[in-house]
Amino acid sequence: MGWLWSLIIGGIIGWLAGLIVGRDIPGGVIGNIVAGFIGGWLGGVILGDMGPEMGGFFIVPALIGAIVLVAIVSLIFRSMGRSRG
Repeated sequence: MGWLWSLIIGGIIGWLAGLIVGRDIPGGVIGNIVAGFIGGWLGGVILGDMGPEMGGFFIVPALIGAIVLVAIVSLIFRSMGRSRG
């Protein structure tokens, strides 16, 4: 049951990061979950363990990491779109 909670929290973190950046992550719900998980890992590496923990994620670093990830992915996809057309 813990993995289900982690999927839900990861999806919410990825979704919130997309709202804050103003860009959707490709892949819909699965993309949000992946962005939340990778963002949580990235935020933990950069900022450590700070703030409240929920579903195995420290919320503040996970959200900041997911925002950085969504912004980077958005820039990459935007530049790929320009180079094609």
